[in-house]
Amino acid sequence: MNPVPDIFRILPEVILTLTGVLVMLLDASLPPRWARRPLGWVAAFGTTFALWASLWQISLPMGTGFSGTVETSAFTVFFHVLICGLVLVALLLSLDTLPEESHHQGEFYALIVFGAVGMCLLTGAVELLLVFIALEISSIATYVLVGYRKNTARGPEAAIKYFLLGSFATAFLLYGIALIFGATGTTEIYEIARLAPTAPNHSLILAGLGLMLVGILFKVSAAPFHVWTPDVYEGAPSPVVALISTAPKAAAFALLLRVVYEMLPTLRPVWSPLLWVVAVLSMTVGNLAALRQTNVKRMLAYSSIAHAGYLLAAFAGLGNDGIMAACFYIAAYAAMNVGVFAVVTLASGYDEKLPLIDDFRGLIYRSPLLGSLLIFFLASLVGIPFTGGFFGKFISFSTAIGGGAIWLVIIGLLNSGLAAAYYLRLALAAAQRPEHDSNEKSAPPQVAQGARVGIAVGAALLLAVAATLVLGIIPGDVLRAAEAGAHTLQAPPAESGAPGNAVEPQP
Repeated sequence: MNPVPDIFRILPEVILTLTGVLVMLLDASLPPRWARRPLGWVAAFGTTFALWASLWQISLPMGTGFSGTVETSAFTVFFHVLICGLVLVALLLSLDTLPEESHHQGEFYALIVFGAVGMCLLTGAVELLLVFIALEISSIATYVLVGYRKNTARGPEAAIKYFLLGSFATAFLLYGIALIFGATGTTEIYEIARLAPTAPNHSLILAGLGLMLVGILFKVSAAPFHVWTPDVYEGAPSPVVALISTAPKAAAFALLLRVVYEMLPTLRPVWSPLLWVVAVLSMTVGNLAALRQTNVKRMLAYSSIAHAGYLLAAFAGLGNDGIMAACFYIAAYAAMNVGVFAVVTLASGYDEKLPLIDDFRGLIYRSPLLGSLLIFFLASLVGIPFTGGFFGKFISFSTAIGGGAIWLVIIGLLNSGLAAAYYLRLALAAAQRPEHDSNEKSAPPQVAQGARVGIAVGAALLLAVAATLVLGIIPGDVLRAAEAGAHTLQAPPAESGAPGNAVEPQP
C-alpha cells in the first residue's frame, strides 16, 4: 500500500489556516470605510471546505503522519466534522448579529478560524507536546474573542479572568506532561501506553495523570474547576459563547477520551472513580446554582457545567460503549446548546440590554419563530423524547448502568429532574402572554423592531434544529460513526513512530 502523504493527515487544519490568513490579508487590504461583513462569508466558505476535507479523510486508511505526531482515524474524523460544523454555525450567527460599526470585524472572523485550527489539531494529536501546542492555539484565540466587546466592563473582565485561570490550568497540564515524560522517557501517546504498565516510578505517572486531568477538566468546565464559566459566559458576546460553550469543549473531551482510554487504560481503577466524583459534583453544583440565576446566560453557564457531568457519566461505561456514548452526547449537547445561544443572541441583541429571564416574557408573541425555537431547544436540554438531549442522556446513563455505576445514574436522573425546573421557568416565561401596561419593559430591539432573520443566521438555526431532531429521531448514522471512532481509538498503529504509517482500523 502506498503511504498516505503527511499533508493529508492535517488537511482540514491546513485549509482553516489558509482561510484565516486570507481573511487577515483581505482585511488589511480593504479601505477602512468598506464593510468587513464579506470577510465573514470568506471564513464561512473556508470552514465549509474544511468540513468537506474532514469527511474526505474517512476514505484514508487509519495511520499517523509527521513522525507519528498526528493521526487520522474514524475518531478524529468524527470530532473534526463536529468542530467544523460548530465553527460554521458560529460564523453564520456572527454574520447577522455583529453590528456593522463594530471594531476589527476581520480579526474577529480570523480568530474564530484560527481557534478552530487548534481545536481540530487537538483531536488528532497523538504526541503530548503537540497536544499542548494545539491547546494553546485554541485558547489564545478564545481569550481574545471573549473580550471582544470593549465598550462594556464585563467583556475585558471576563477575558482577564479566563486568561488567568486558563493559564494556570494549562500549566497543570504541562506539568503533568513533564511528569509522564520523566516516568516513561517519551511524549508519544502510544509509547506511553506501552511503557506505563512497567514504568519503575509509577507514582510519577499517577501524579502526571492527576495534573493532566485538572487541565482538561478546566477546559470542559467540570466542577470543581468551573468557577470561570458564569463570568465568561456573561461577559462574552453571545455568538462567541455559542462557540466556546461547544467546540472547545468537544475538543477537550476528545483529548480526555484519548488520555484515559488510549494513553493510560491500565489506570482505569484510578481515573474511573475520580471522574465518577467529578460527574456527581458537576451535575449537582451546576443544577443547584442554575436554579438561583435570573440572568439567562449565567443560567445556561451553570447548565453547561451540569451537562459536563451527564457526559462524564458515560465514562463509567466499559470500553467501546463508554467512548461511543461520550462521543454521541458531545454531538447532541453541542447541537442544542449552539441553537439556544443563537436564539438568545437574536432575542436579546448584541449589546444584551435585556439579559434577564423576565425580559424574555412573551417572546413567542413578539416573535413566534424565536419563541418557538427557544422552547424547542430548552425541551431538548431538559431531555424531552424525540430530541437529541433525550437520546444523549439515555445512551449515557444506559452505558453507565452497563458499567455498574447504578448510583451515578440515580443521581443523574435526580439532577435531570432538578434541571427541568429552571429550563421550564425560561420556557414558560417565553410562552406567557405579556401584560400590557405603561410600565412594561420594552422588548428586545431585534424583536420589537421586527428585524428579519437573515440568510446566515437562518441557516445557522436550521442546522441546529436539524441536528437536534436527527440525533433524537434517527440517530443511527451518528451512533455508527461514534462506534467506529470508539474502535479506532483503542487500535494503535503497528508502528506508531513511522511517518505516514497506515493500517486498516480494527473491525
